[in-house]
Amino acid sequence: MKTVSVRDTVFGEGLAKICIPVTARNMEELEQQLEGLTEEPWDLVEWRADFFEEGLRKHTCEEKDTGWYMQPLRRIRDAAADRPLLFTFRTKQEGGEREISLEEYEQLNESVAASGLADLIDIEINRGEELFERLTEKVHAQNSLCGRGVCTVGSFHDFYTTLPRHKIVETLCRMQQLGADLTKAAVMPREERDVLTLLEAALDMKKQFADRPFITMSMGKMGAVSRICGTLSGSAVTFATAGRASAPGQLDARTVEGILKKLS
Repeated sequence: MKTVSVRDTVFGEGLAKICIPVTARNMEELEQQLEGLTEEPWDLVEWRADFFEEGLRKHTCEEKDTGWYMQPLRRIRDAAADRPLLFTFRTKQEGGEREISLEEYEQLNESVAASGLADLIDIEINRGEELFERLTEKVHAQNSLCGRGVCTVGSFHDFYTTLPRHKIVETLCRMQQLGADLTKAAVMPREERDVLTLLEAALDMKKQFADRPFITMSMGKMGAVSRICGTLSGSAVTFATAGRASAPGQLDARTVEGILKKLS
């Protein structure tokens, strides 16, 4: 498996990297959440832009303007300093906070990549393979323009159930084939065995199929164990909180750091 280097962080080697999501709904909340980052251990920060109420909702369909993201994105970039910044607009279909058309989704992610402020861009496979591949290529095309690499995180989420083991593997492999730099699958367990299914799929990736870093997790309280066993499962990133969670089952960052170190 090749590693992926983003700034000074190397994904795919060592302990799972701790990512803290920023879920602020306005600039006031954003400042509060960024202040909270100073008290927690983390390797990268994710801006969940779909939470930001001062964004797309301001405009009508005819007037929508991607410029709404620049002020908060610059502020998060400043706070992240030399650590990676992951930009994510999670769509309603994947458990996000708001609706967005495919055209707006593509334009927004392409524009953020072109800004040079984000290091990684989350792209959802369920928005369609054609869009996924095209947007991945557009993000990568920005690399020479902004003077450094912008990577993509191909993502799949199921907030209702857990796919069969082979389907999880197939989904992660398909995102590899379509050009994502990292791949991610998050599923919801309905019973204990579902958590084991997710972990078995992760081990299949680690041992046989992954040619680049991947991220896996079983969501909710039942699946919390999957967030702290990246050394075993091979998952390169774990999402932890410094305040409000962005998905069910996230643990606080300091607890995650302590467990990761004990299990290494």
